[in-house]
Amino acid sequence: MKVFLRLLSFLSAFRWLVALAILLGSLMIASNMLLLGMAAYLIAAAALGPLLAILTIPIYIVRLMSVSRAGSRYAERVVSHNVTFRLLARLRTWVYRRLEPLAPAYLHKQRSGDMLTRIVADVDELQNVYLRIVSPIIVAIIISLLTFALFSIFSPVLAWDAVAFLIITGCGVPLLSGILTRGLGKRQLAIRGELNAQIVDGIQGVPDLLAYGQADTQLRSVATLEKKLDQIQQRMAVIAGLQQALNDLLMNLALWSLLILAIPLVVAKAIAGVYLAFLALVILASFEAVQPLAEAFQKLGDSVAAGERLFKVTDTNPQVQEPAAPLPVPSNIPGRFSLEFEHVHFAYQSNEGEVVHDISFEVSTGKRIAIVGASGAGKSTLVNLALRFWDPDKGTIRLNGYDIRQYALGDLRGLIGVVSQDTYLFNDSMRGNLLLARPEASDSEIEQALEQAQLTAFIQQLPRGLATWVGEQGLRLSGGERQRLAIARALLKDAPLLVLDEATANLDPMTEHTLLDALDMLMQGRTTLVITHRLVRMERMDEILVLDEGSIRERGTHEQLLRSGGLYQQMVQLQEGILSLT
Repeated sequence: MKVFLRLLSFLSAFRWLVALAILLGSLMIASNMLLLGMAAYLIAAAALGPLLAILTIPIYIVRLMSVSRAGSRYAERVVSHNVTFRLLARLRTWVYRRLEPLAPAYLHKQRSGDMLTRIVADVDELQNVYLRIVSPIIVAIIISLLTFALFSIFSPVLAWDAVAFLIITGCGVPLLSGILTRGLGKRQLAIRGELNAQIVDGIQGVPDLLAYGQADTQLRSVATLEKKLDQIQQRMAVIAGLQQALNDLLMNLALWSLLILAIPLVVAKAIAGVYLAFLALVILASFEAVQPLAEAFQKLGDSVAAGERLFKVTDTNPQVQEPAAPLPVPSNIPGRFSLEFEHVHFAYQSNEGEVVHDISFEVSTGKRIAIVGASGAGKSTLVNLALRFWDPDKGTIRLNGYDIRQYALGDLRGLIGVVSQDTYLFNDSMRGNLLLARPEASDSEIEQALEQAQLTAFIQQLPRGLATWVGEQGLRLSGGERQRLAIARALLKDAPLLVLDEATANLDPMTEHTLLDALDMLMQGRTTLVITHRLVRMERMDEILVLDEGSIRERGTHEQLLRSGGLYQQMVQLQEGILSLT
């Protein structure tokens, strides 16, 4: 009930439009009741041969109600769907906005297919709350009261009989439907989310599935989930059929009950016989208000389950919080920024070992610090901490002497240009991916960034140039081309702090050396942190930190570390040995 009430709270911004939709819905059904009732009266009255003048008013009522029914039905559909789709759009934006502060710490533990299902399919599922539950229930109450009042004019017994059948149909059948479908909606959404996750995994990993001969295994997993989903949907279809049968049965029983009670009243002349058909068709028309409620309550389980899945995401507290009173952004002037790690400890999970342990170093203004080590040593984790994707468990990271937690997240990240080993490229054009760094960049600035990243010749040979689509995750480009595009994006951002996380990892040696010359120019006078396992141009670094199992084992310049004969020297000798073999 709490989830349902919380979903209803989103309607407050559209309350007047919702009220208008309810009014139009009530008018539509009331018009249909009067249309059928007065038509029956006209036929019965005409059969008795009265003067045409007596039938003038009923004739005009029939004409008016036919127009009113059509007009109110159209207007009700327009208003109710307009409210619902605007509300769903607002909900989807709200969910995404709540999701952004959770990234990447929360998304790191989620499956992309399941998250896609929540944001798209689960939000769409909520239309049942607004289209098939809220408005229809209120309309059903209004029409039931109107039917009771109308039948009371003729006989209180007929009024109570009619409203009794309306209550049984509007409450009893939905209650039975809710009991029979209990838990099905939640199971259906969970299986659908798992199915979408499996499909996304299968599409993204299809080359590997084919290479290892596991395509049939993946297909069987999808087929198993499809079978489970089909079983639930078949059961819900059977329940829906039972609902319709019960609705029709109760409507016909209401008609027969009314006739059984009304005919003696007609014989006793308590009711004029000309009104018998009027009453019969009015009671049939009134069921239009209550019959949809059974399906609405069947969908209620799905909608509440969808709301629970959404609120589970939106109610998650971000691991990284915005400061209550953020510090002003430092002036964006290269050479005036320092970054310091002071006794930093961090673990991704509290029940796991620390990824980095007691890390302390300072990238002074305009200096270049390289952090080297084997894969899994914790190098990229330091980048994540500097960008406040996570906060350290212990210790402090400072920018210009102030704790980075005192800066607004957007301001902090705006000061840091990053080229990582897994930079994401969007399914957009070359230009669109570049402008992500600085949307207002001019063509000349873009060309300069491309020239420095050694991409100009490649772009010129493309038929569409910068308008060329890179494909999802940039898969239409080679690994080296993706990396150079990411470097051009960082160059275009022109941030005072530069972080290169395996920036040349996917490049051939010749391109790597050429690109490092361009990066040397970019690093002039800038505070730079270089994360790498390739010990190239290390002699140009002001200090090198050797990371091993999350701790700093050695530190010093390239020459000092070579003379010390420690881990760094071993890494250099190993790399030189590999290069000599190639």
